Amino acid sequence: MQTGIPIEYFLITATVMFFAGVYGFITRRNLITMLMSVELMLNAVNINFVAFNRYLYPNLLEGQFFSIFIIAVAASEAAVAIAIIINIYRNYQSIDVDKTDQMKY
Repeated sequence: MQTGIPIEYFLITATVMFFAGVYGFITRRNLITMLMSVELMLNAVNINFVAFNRYLYPNLLEGQFFSIFIIAVAASEAAVAIAIIINIYRNYQSIDVDKTDQMKY
């Protein structure tokens, strides 16, 4: 049995972070805050990967490798999303989701 921080603390922290991200994504109309909410959800997933890896397989590093992969994907996703947001701002002088309804076609 391992001593240290119980896994429930990690799971509670990750759950609060994930649902804060979901709440921010659903309620906000600004594209930047929606992007930050998605990043918050990805970080909650990373906490779960690392916590479960630590408690299930303490001598292996699969959880950390998955987390590094998710961080790399999130960084590239953020770069593409910011480029799209800058393009939207140049065309509409706003980054509110409600004002970008003309981009449907």
